[in-house]
Formats: sequence, C-alpha cells, structure tokens
Amino acid sequence: MNTWDLTDLYPSLDDASFSQDISLLTQAIQSFEAWSDTLESLSAVEVCESYLKQSMDISTRLSRLSAFASLTSATDATNSAALNALNQLQLLSTKTVKGQVAFIHFLKSLDSLEPCFSASKLCQEHAYLLETLKKQANHVLSAQEELIISKMSINGSTAWTNLQNKITSTLNVEVSLPEGVKTMPLPAVRNLAYSDDAAVRKAGYEAEMKAYSRIEDSSAAALNGIKGEVLTLNELKGYEGVLSETLIKSRMSQATLDAMLSAIRKYLPSFRKYLNHKAKLLGHSNGLPFYDMFAPINKNTLNYTYKEASDFVVAQFATFSQELADFTTHAIEKKWIDVEPRPGKRGGAFCSNLHPIKQSRVLLNFDGSFSNLTTLAHELGHAYHGHCLKDETILNSRYPMPIAETASIFCETIVVNAALKEADKENAIAILEASISDATQVIVDIYSRYLFETSLFKARETQVLDSKQLQELMLNAQKEAYGDGLDNSILHPYMWLNKPHYYSAGLNFYNFPYAFGLLFSKGLYAQYLKEGESFVSKYNDLLQATGKHNIKDVAAMAHVNSEDPKFYEDSLELVAQDIEKFIQLTSQ
Repeated sequence: MNTWDLTDLYPSLDDASFSQDISLLTQAIQSFEAWSDTLESLSAVEVCESYLKQSMDISTRLSRLSAFASLTSATDATNSAALNALNQLQLLSTKTVKGQVAFIHFLKSLDSLEPCFSASKLCQEHAYLLETLKKQANHVLSAQEELIISKMSINGSTAWTNLQNKITSTLNVEVSLPEGVKTMPLPAVRNLAYSDDAAVRKAGYEAEMKAYSRIEDSSAAALNGIKGEVLTLNELKGYEGVLSETLIKSRMSQATLDAMLSAIRKYLPSFRKYLNHKAKLLGHSNGLPFYDMFAPINKNTLNYTYKEASDFVVAQFATFSQELADFTTHAIEKKWIDVEPRPGKRGGAFCSNLHPIKQSRVLLNFDGSFSNLTTLAHELGHAYHGHCLKDETILNSRYPMPIAETASIFCETIVVNAALKEADKENAIAILEASISDATQVIVDIYSRYLFETSLFKARETQVLDSKQLQELMLNAQKEAYGDGLDNSILHPYMWLNKPHYYSAGLNFYNFPYAFGLLFSKGLYAQYLKEGESFVSKYNDLLQATGKHNIKDVAAMAHVNSEDPKFYEDSLELVAQDIEKFIQLTSQ
C-alpha cells in the first residue's frame, strides 16, 4: 500500500510538539491582538516590519498545524482528534481579524510606502503585499463593523448556504432505468451522463430536471438572499461592482479579462463544430442535446499499474525539464503521495503544498485508468509549483486562483500529448475527446456561467427573482455561449441550482478564473513549443514570482502580454487543432 508519510510535519496528533505549537500559535495571536493597539506609537517602518514578522510567524505555525490535521483527516475520516484540532485552529485564526484590520487602516493613513521600502529590506521584499493591503484599505470597514458583518453573515448568507447544501445533498431522485425504477442521490444521477447507454443518459437527465422542480423555490430564495447580501456589502465597502471585487482578489485587470473573453468569443465556432460533429456521431441532427454532452465516443482501454504510471510521468516530464523529472522522482521515493483508495479516505485528488517544511503531499485514488495517470501529472504539477516557491517567504508564496492551475495543466498537457503519440487510433480518439470535452466545459460552459452571473447581479439590484426568471437567465446564457452546438430545446435551465459556488457569498464569479487558468497554461505551452529548452528557465522564474506580483507582471516574465487577445487565441488554437484531429479520426 502506497501511503504518504507525514512525520516531517509532526509524529502524531498526540505528540508534545503538536500541542506545544498550538500553545505557541495561541501566544503569537494574542501578542498580535495586543500589538494592534500600539500602532500609533510606532513609526511606519516599525509597524510594517513588525506586521510582516508576526504574520510570517503566525502563518507558518497555522499552516503547519492545519496541514497535519487536514491531511490526517483526509485519509481517515473517522479521526475525531484531527477534526477537533481543525476546529480549534479555525477558531484561533478568526482572532487575527482585529490585528489585520488595524494594520490595513494604519496603511491607509500613510501617504506613501516608499519610505518604508527605502529603509527596510524586509518591506521591499514584500512590496507587492504591502501595496495590495494599502489599496484594500479603501474597501475595509472599521474593525467593529467587520466583526458585526462576520457575525451577521452566520444568520444571513451562511444560513442560506447551509440550507442549499442540505436540500441538494438530501435530494433523492427516482430514475427509470432499463432494469427498473431506482432511487439515487443527486450526484449519482448526474454521473449517469457518462454512461455508455444512451437510454440511461437521457433517463438521468429527465429525472434530474423533474427532481429540481421540488426544490426550485427554496433554492431561488437562498440564491436571492446570498446575492442580495453580496450587493449590499459591495456597496458598503465602496467597490465599483461585484466583478470589480473579484478582479482585485484575482490580481487581474479588466483589460486582461476583456482580452480573454474576446478570444473565447472568436473561437466559439470551433467548439460548436465539435459539438455538432459529436451530435451527428450520436445520431442527432439538431445539435447535441444536453444529456449527451458527456457521452463517451470511444472507451479508453489504456490501463496502468501505479509504477507504470509514475514511470511514464517521470519520463515525459524529463522531455521538458530534468529538474521537473528529478523533483517528481524525489516526491515518489520520499512517500509524498497517498495512492490507492481505501475505507475512510476522501475521494478525488488534491495537492497540499507545505511551505513550512518545503515539501508537498499529493492525495490520489488511483485505479489504473488513463484519467488517473493524467491526474497524477496534474497534482504533481501543483507540487512543482510549490517547489519553485519554497525559497520565498510564506507571505510571498500565495498566488491567486486564476494562476493556481498554471503548473498543473502544463504538466497534464505534457503527458496527454505524449500519450497521444503512442496511442492506437481507438485510444487516441478517446484521449482527444476527453481532452476536448474538458476544454469545452472550462471555456464554453464557464463562459455561459459568467454570462449568467453577470445578468443575475444586474437583475438582483432591482428585484427578487423567482425560479422561472432564473431559468430564463440561464437558458439565455447557454444559448449565447453554445449557439447551435447544443439542441436549444434540450438545455439545462437549472444549472443555477446545481452549481454550489453560486451559493457562496465569498465566491462570486467563480468561473472566469478557471478559463484563464486553462488558457494561460496552454498559452505558455504554445510558447514552449516555439522556444524549446530556452523557455524552461523563464517558466521556473514565472512560477516563483506568482506569489508576489499581479497576473500582468507574472505573464510579462515569459514575454507574454496578458492583455493581448492574441495570447489566448494561441491557446485556443491548440484546442481547435485537437478538434480538427478528432473530427478527422472519427470521419474515416
């Protein structure tokens, strides 16, 4: 059994070093709170340096403790000690709010931070962070007001979120399958969309649509409550709009977003061509019905042992960079990866970068499929991103969501392209179609969700929307994004109810960053294809800089203009070429 080794974090939850670090963290947070009352007696340089030192200390301790408890729980859901530790650490982290708000308001009182940068190497090293916090001061209320908002949200947006989670997670759906009527939870019903049987896919879709009608009114109420709170707070904090706030958090300019959306719109015909071709392959003449969106065209018969998969990944990584290959070998040999599924282990896959110990841990549920091989490459890409940031301070190692998938998708692309070269025709079709289908979701469907959320916020400013109005907004967005690629009479009017991120007050426009992540990564890969080996050092420098620069400046390190549509068009052209290959292979 390939399980990960966490002893470099702590020997165990019962070990004295774990409880000692919780005590030290508690003391550090208490000191931080007390310090926040003394800022007026200190110079600007003293305040900034003290803030940075305390923040690094608290972040390092909190990160290490939380990671150990979280990773322990991830492989043993019954470990109550780990869950209790996580709860304790979450409560401790909330006590940093007072100090954070006090410091941000202090920065607001300064005319400029340049004197601090000139006088202090530490401040200069964290110039981007400090400048960002100073700008954030324009959108932070008083400590008392922020505390009130935090407490009120428990009975506001958080309550609505919990309600939505409960009604969707407890929704049982009756599905008329070929073997008879079966009652299934909603996630299982949605998974029927991947079935080899067309009748099963259609039955799942119809049952899903019918089931949503039972919870549409309560879901609409929850969505209106959450979005209403977001709009209220957005106005109180002085943002130009909800999208503006998300762009600030994403370190992305409006020009960058506009350039990406322009490129997406230009390439929508290519995706529609793919969807129409798939529709014909499945016997449809009026575009692809939504229930056949994920229908498999060919079954991928490639299968691997974990050793075969890891050897293949290392070998392909070496074609790009020996450093990447050596890092991967090190991660495997040092037991940074928890491989097989087992009782009590959470599903899916993730990577946790452990900056305090300059390592990472990767969780898989490896079953030997080609999909799991690409997942291994994807998660190791995240780990390599952490490796490139290991010598930065912990405050300079945090990157925004749009850039979080850069290294992971890049590594996945290396492996998929290599597999395509070796695959026979049938497997090549399966690999290509899976890749194109994923890209369609990240580009076209994400674009439809962006359009929907834009229209939702605009409408919510003046009215409370019922379920029928929400369905209409969603259908309009899907028609605009998918065009004739989908059968416009068989879409998904309840996608607003299905996607949980709409029901989180802190995850507004949780869509376009995913599209950016894919296109940025593929754009970098296109750059690599042009430049070859000379690109590798630029790539490593770029990853190292992701925690202390905005997206435009990070992209510039690879001689990329993130505000130029041509960059995203180059990325989309790679997908368009795959679509043409797929059509050619399936037309013979």
